Amino acid sequence: MWLHLLKRGNRHNRLWTLLLIRDLADGSSRFCELERSLEGISPRTLSLRLRALEEEGVVERHTYPEVPPRVEYALTEKGEALVPLIDDMRKYGTRWLLAEDAEPAAV
Repeated sequence: MWLHLLKRGNRHNRLWTLLLIRDLADGSSRFCELERSLEGISPRTLSLRLRALEEEGVVERHTYPEVPPRVEYALTEKGEALVPLIDDMRKYGTRWLLAEDAEPAAV
């Protein structure tokens, strides 16, 4: 089950995993593109997250025989199945968590 991906590592790694899947939902990306879109992620963390997602069959890596080599990452069918769940989590957060932040504190 993919949920153990979210249990691996610390809370920040779990967040990066969700954001990585979210970004790849828009289509394949190169490492540097992902690094730019995930502002604040270290190259090591990105590499580890991608590797873990590859091992779980959520992300696939395509290497093109070019000079210099070009590598792109994309969601697999299994990874694409996670996108609606992540979208629902975002909607929930927007509706309930952001609404709580906007409400004045009860006295």
